[in-house]
Amino acid sequence: MAGVKLQFVIETVLVGLLIMATMDFTVAQTGVCYGNLGNALPPPSEVVALYNENNTQRMRIYALPPPSEVELMLGVQNTDLGNLASGQEKANSWFQNNAINYPNVRFRYIAVGNEVTGHGNQIKVSPSIDTGVLGNSYPPSDGEFRLDVRSFIDPIIDFLTKNGAPLLVNIFPYFAYIYNKQQISLEYSLFTSSGIVMPDGTRYQNLYCAILDAILKIIVSESC
Repeated sequence: MAGVKLQFVIETVLVGLLIMATMDFTVAQTGVCYGNLGNALPPPSEVVALYNENNTQRMRIYALPPPSEVELMLGVQNTDLGNLASGQEKANSWFQNNAINYPNVRFRYIAVGNEVTGHGNQIKVSPSIDTGVLGNSYPPSDGEFRLDVRSFIDPIIDFLTKNGAPLLVNIFPYFAYIYNKQQISLEYSLFTSSGIVMPDGTRYQNLYCAILDAILKIIVSESC
């Protein structure tokens, strides 16, 4: 486990949370997704003020202009993918317009599935996976990937570990409840449960943390 440098960004679409954790003693910070689709959205200045009020130091954005007061994970628009994939010059132009042109902005990651290049050791690029790759997550201490995905997920983790890049994982606690109401309570999926005790004796107040621990256990094991 020593020397493991793999970093995580756990993206939760349901509650809009980002967990950015390093494998060095699993220290984590919390950020919030800042989307631009919706009605009566607050202006960026109010959003940044709300972040500061709650001591939230990291943000994921999907469109420009970016705020400069917090660390950012920049996402590529789906409509830009074809253009970026058409050539290195197009990718370089996108990076120039969306990142380099904002020298005062603290970019931390570029979210991928989006075939763009990283900027040395300053901005990391990573794929995104979902919890469908899990073969077992109960209890979290017994978490493991499905056997049929090991052939490609293991090399990805090895590559990210060696390059100090993040792994993005989508976690959907509410969807897990929808498809397994017999075993998962609504309160447990929505962070309002009094908690449950796992067979190994560990207590979890919510499903999100249980899934997160299962993933961390797997990645640490794979990275040793």
